[in-house]
Amino acid sequence: MDLVVVSVLGADRVGIVAGIANVLARHNANIVDIAQTVIRDIFSMIMLVDISKADVDIARLRQELEEAAKGLGVIVAVHHIDVFRYMQRI
Repeated sequence: MDLVVVSVLGADRVGIVAGIANVLARHNANIVDIAQTVIRDIFSMIMLVDISKADVDIARLRQELEEAAKGLGVIVAVHHIDVFRYMQRI
């Protein structure tokens, strides 16, 4: 499995999960795990996504997710899981 962490943050509104998931599905990226919450109208979501069968690399996926996020009024970040693993070592 080649995993990335996708995090989303912004004002809560209809369609955020669908908009982000649509980009992932379009590129055959599989959502392995997802957590989301809304606190005082602030939406946050973290997804663990398998890109091993995706038809794009992480840079292109990040770009497309950022474009979708602009239209949804949220901020998105995409990092390879190794970034988090290495951060824990420090």
